Amino acid sequence: MNRFSRRGALGLIGGAATLPMLGTPALANTKMTVGALRFTSHAASFVAFERGYFTDEGLDVEFKFFEAAQPMAVAIASGDADYAVTAITGGLISLAEKGAAKVIGGALSEEKGIDGQMILASNAAYDAGLTSAAALDGRSFAVTQPGSSFHYMGAKIAAAEGASVKFTPLQKVGAIIGALKSGQVDAWTIVPHIGKALSGGGAVKHIGMVADYLPDYQVTTVFTSASNASGERAQTEAFLRAFSRGAADFNAALVDKTAGDEAGVEMVKLVHKYVYADQPFEKAEKSIRNGAMRLNKDAGLNMGSVEDQLGWFKSEGLVKDSITTEVLVDGSYAPMI
Repeated sequence: MNRFSRRGALGLIGGAATLPMLGTPALANTKMTVGALRFTSHAASFVAFERGYFTDEGLDVEFKFFEAAQPMAVAIASGDADYAVTAITGGLISLAEKGAAKVIGGALSEEKGIDGQMILASNAAYDAGLTSAAALDGRSFAVTQPGSSFHYMGAKIAAAEGASVKFTPLQKVGAIIGALKSGQVDAWTIVPHIGKALSGGGAVKHIGMVADYLPDYQVTTVFTSASNASGERAQTEAFLRAFSRGAADFNAALVDKTAGDEAGVEMVKLVHKYVYADQPFEKAEKSIRNGAMRLNKDAGLNMGSVEDQLGWFKSEGLVKDSITTEVLVDGSYAPMI
């Protein structure tokens, strides 16, 4: 398979059917690296690993953890990771245009009736009048990098409110949290397992919900290298089957809550191995439950949301105007919603 070096991948950034039924694994101890963030939204991979669903498919998985989305796209293109889950970014789109990456399914989604990503304000900005997103004009808005999902969300929210904001890139989520707490930046958007903990503890203020501006937003996608998508079909299908079983378990335990109270506690304990692992369970449990957003069934992908995101990246000049959804997405692996 063709591989891009990490340096080459960085340079490139600069410049439906339902999944087959589970059967006897055709792959024997196939080693692969899965990229992830230590977020509740990445729980499908953690569940699939802990409950042996990857092993059932003949996959020997290890995780590689990141602190932002764009470095994960680089890792996929360079071969440092085989599959990953994260938001659509300008870097991912550019790598897809160069034939280095491909979106193959959906992961986390905003859904009406389920608490999703939150709009936060620093205490200083709140005291100065930033009590809702309608007051964003003239404020600073934190992002990891230009062309990140934070940039997309912030821009769409600002546009809806007729506001002009200054985007401040801080590279890592931890750095953004520190800057928001200290009042160095005014606003940010983040998933609820982080947002509720910050606002509930009084460190920041909650001023709105992303879903009010981006209903049915496809927050994260499943992606891989273009060579895996085109040349490693059995392996890719096996990964998605295991991933989808993990997502179904997570939804039943913590989103729909149809699996019962005991299953909910077991799921929180499983996720806690990866999310807030440095905190005692009693403290982490509430945040993990707060972060339980819908994970797409069978890795289905909301193409309306994908098209909107791609259109915004093109309108901002962050990716080439010629890129189409067919360049970004291989729609043969999962349902296209």
